Amino acid sequence: MEKTAEMDNLEMRLHALEGRIYGERRNKSGKNVKCAESLARIQAALTNTANKRERVKILHKKIEDLLKYLDSQFTDHITVPDAMKLEFILAEEDFLLSQAALLEQVSSLQPLLDSNYIRDVPEHATKLQRLSQIHIKEQDQTEAQSLEVKKLFEEYNKMMFLLSKQFTHWDETLRKLEEAKGIRPVE
Repeated sequence: MEKTAEMDNLEMRLHALEGRIYGERRNKSGKNVKCAESLARIQAALTNTANKRERVKILHKKIEDLLKYLDSQFTDHITVPDAMKLEFILAEEDFLLSQAALLEQVSSLQPLLDSNYIRDVPEHATKLQRLSQIHIKEQDQTEAQSLEVKKLFEEYNKMMFLLSKQFTHWDETLRKLEEAKGIRPVE
């Protein structure tokens, strides 16, 4: 259904384009000129011309060679001698050996990657997601609890400070009263 609608839309657009290009011109049979038909005739004429001319055939074959010669890797292949390529490889020897060791390690661990535990990971993803949500909720609760405990400690410290200050004040008052009466404090 969608494809037919798309095709109809495409045909309408092509018809509008042909109308803009050719106007009301008609071909020899009296039908409106079609772009696609004109392009097909031109392509066939060019192909026939190219097939009839030997020089054109040779030129088509040479185009492939020309594209090969224009490729940057081809010029590198010609300009870089084998000794220089060997030097490049030897300069990267340590890196290549380390990469080879890593590849060997990966290939030795391949059975672990193919194990049932790894294959079952998607099944456990929902459980892990649920546990993650629980963990986040508990972290929030812990944070709230920590704030509450901190608040209580601040209250406790204020209370102890005030009590200490009050006891110090009472001790000072008691000392002054004892001095006034002439009583010596017991040490």
